[in-house]
Amino acid sequence: MDWQKASVELAKKLDPSAVRQRSQSGQSLSYVEGWFVIAEANRIFGFEGWTRETLDIRCVAERERKIGKAPNQRDGWTVTYTARVRVTVDGVVRDGVGAGHGIGTDLGECHESAIKESETDAMKRALMTFGNPLGLALYDKARENVGVNVDDSAVTEAVDCFAKADTLDAANAIWRDLPADLKADARVIDAAKAAKARNKPQVAA
Repeated sequence: MDWQKASVELAKKLDPSAVRQRSQSGQSLSYVEGWFVIAEANRIFGFEGWTRETLDIRCVAERERKIGKAPNQRDGWTVTYTARVRVTVDGVVRDGVGAGHGIGTDLGECHESAIKESETDAMKRALMTFGNPLGLALYDKARENVGVNVDDSAVTEAVDCFAKADTLDAANAIWRDLPADLKADARVIDAAKAAKARNKPQVAA
């Protein structure tokens, strides 16, 4: 596998459209779905470039509970599993530990759901250690690596345009015509500020 090429992809930002939200213990948590992480791993490492292995999986809780709201509650179950999954990419090994929960009226289905969720959670935790597009970006509270990846050539072109702008109107026109992703790039923002400052009308003494 070409690690140099993969490293470029792993350093890119996480696509914000892939981020989902869920409520847990009264808090809103951000996450990426398992299918997305697998798709990104296939894209970056190749379909034959990585493997996953479930090292351990065990049921840590099983209890009866009520399902639904009164007066229509039914007898049901809640089940919790933990799993440890190993991901190997071209000899680089990372392990992840995850948990999964199953809630319902059919005990067998609860176990099945919890097993699948725990394995997926563990796999995601192992894969995220490789880079931002695989979920690492969500562990940064500032979310600086969640965003749209901008083509460097487009950034260079925009910066050059601002460098050549010889009037404030020209600088404003360049900024107005830029796509949203370029307007969010720090290099373009700095170039725009410099062009506007350079062409700011001088106040007569």
